[in-house]
Amino acid sequence: MRTWRYLVADEVGSAEGLATDEAITASYSRASGGRPPTVRLYTYRSHCALVGRYQHLEAELRLDECVRRGVEVNRRPTGGGAIVMGAGQLGVAICAPAPAEKRPRELLEQFSGGIVAGLARLGIAAEFRGKNDLAVNGRKIAGLGLYLNGSGGLLFHASVLADLDIPFMLSVLDVPAAKLGDRAVTAVGERVTTATRETSQQWDGARLRPVVAAGLSEVLGVDLEPGDLDQSERDLTSRLVEDRYSSEAWKREYSPRSDATATATVRLGVGTCRVYLALHGRTVKSVLFTGDFNSVPAPLVQIEEQLRWKRLDRGLVGEVVRRCLAGHSELGDPEAVIAALSEAAERAAEPSESAPDRSGSCYFPEVVNAR
Repeated sequence: MRTWRYLVADEVGSAEGLATDEAITASYSRASGGRPPTVRLYTYRSHCALVGRYQHLEAELRLDECVRRGVEVNRRPTGGGAIVMGAGQLGVAICAPAPAEKRPRELLEQFSGGIVAGLARLGIAAEFRGKNDLAVNGRKIAGLGLYLNGSGGLLFHASVLADLDIPFMLSVLDVPAAKLGDRAVTAVGERVTTATRETSQQWDGARLRPVVAAGLSEVLGVDLEPGDLDQSERDLTSRLVEDRYSSEAWKREYSPRSDATATATVRLGVGTCRVYLALHGRTVKSVLFTGDFNSVPAPLVQIEEQLRWKRLDRGLVGEVVRRCLAGHSELGDPEAVIAALSEAAERAAEPSESAPDRSGSCYFPEVVNAR
């Protein structure tokens, strides 16, 4: 069997945990030779709230409550939804050269197969669902994400729910379920599950770690050899903590401008997206598509770029959207995107409507417009 490096850690801070994963990934490329991939299984300090790479911070988290409860806030380099991490959740990171012949979905299925095999050892029958979930009888038990850096390095992320304090989660994540009052915990419980719930035994991330490690070893056909970071990885981790993951600019990177900004939601082939529209008079300052995708689809990026500093005219907006989405039927109906942009434009003129439309999360996958 091949041998992969195996790293473990517990109670890491949000900046340290994310920076370490990125630093390890930076050491890989398609030209990295025989350097073995790395599996890192770790837990975060209780608690950290992490948004996905392409999400709007203020729309996903109750920031005042995070401050009050001492919850660290940060942004992952991988896609997916907002999550709460702590002792009850196991963080999984796999870092390796990105295989050029495999698509992102294939990589998600391949690496998550090891988590599925690990959970099977506990009698938990999980399966890959949708674009980035593992589910047990329709209830989510793990969220998945993927990041490819510019040099060909790959980072697979997963958060496995050994346990979950749902009331606490509802207090810090801004999700529709929180608006359901006494029914909120039941509503989330119908959509997620944990190793503790499925086995009727108490689990936490550290206890679940050897189970997941065994599953990864089995499915990937590798031996996991305990190791440590090398000096270059340690140095890069320190720089990333200081320059990126401790930076408000990084944490709020996908937050739109606050003046004359409004939002609307649109259902596309990649899931429910939020479109943020910032205006200067009747000129489009910026358009931003956010969601729990692993990467922003290229046609949406083109729409963002081509509408910037254009006049707000429905005919012009429609022309740009239809042109960018031509030949991409998998993304859905261009008219739905045009309608969402028009809706956001109308709201931007009304200050009371300019707050983010908060809906959806890693733990509440059924998106509901709760405005």
